[in-house]
Amino acid sequence: MNWLLLNAAPGSKIEQALEKLVDFGMDAGKDIFVAILIYSIGRFIIRQISILIAKVLEKRKIEVSVQTFLKSLVKILLNMVLAFAIISKLGVETTSFAALLASAGVAVGMALSGNLSNFAGGLIILVFKPFKVGDYIDGPGVSGTIKEIQIFHTILSTLDNRMIYVPNGMLSGNAVTNYSKQEMRRVEWVFGVEYGEDVKRVRAVLQRIINADSRILDTPAPIIVLGSLSASSVDITVRVWVKSADYWSVLYDINEIVYTTFNEEGIGFPFPQLTVHQAKD
Repeated sequence: MNWLLLNAAPGSKIEQALEKLVDFGMDAGKDIFVAILIYSIGRFIIRQISILIAKVLEKRKIEVSVQTFLKSLVKILLNMVLAFAIISKLGVETTSFAALLASAGVAVGMALSGNLSNFAGGLIILVFKPFKVGDYIDGPGVSGTIKEIQIFHTILSTLDNRMIYVPNGMLSGNAVTNYSKQEMRRVEWVFGVEYGEDVKRVRAVLQRIINADSRILDTPAPIIVLGSLSASSVDITVRVWVKSADYWSVLYDINEIVYTTFNEEGIGFPFPQLTVHQAKD
């Protein structure tokens, strides 16, 4: 009898171990299945909430820059809630996990100090509004049109269609020139003509060119003056005001028109000259 018990004991232990393993696998499988289900449903709910928030923000006609910032912020927060829910379902105690995050907060905060400053910079941009989506700006080392203002970065589109991601902290902590803030901008040219040209005639030709362009505003009035007498040219300074959206087109169009008109009118453009006097023997 004792021999039978000794021989049966190992088998029963193996069976018990297998039973425990099977039970553990079933419980773990249930938790994993439920976690996957929570993830799938959670992602669906997050998408629906994001769509709803986008519709509400658009309906209330909130600025595009604020919309992109709020949508990205809400999305991050909802994904964090979803992650905690999945972790909790997998058996990890959220209290201990939160304590672990809190203890690592200092180190993570130091490592992410740049991102935290970028987040604060994004809030400053949204509150004080030095620029908004659609504005053309000059920032620290970058220039372009604002496409999006996100939580940590502002996306700019350059004139040659490159997308630049600029940290918000850099934009909020440095000088930024906003060319779209004002409705009007001043365009300035300096046209050099040869010495001996009739300045009054040159001024009349330039005035005619300006009057023919409807994009140039009458108020403030255009200015055409003799700006300076350079080494090889008489420099005529022209200043006009246009709508900010017309700045570049007016600048380049008038350049071409002046060049063509001066050639037709026989007004000479100067070029560097050097007069050499040869001594007589």
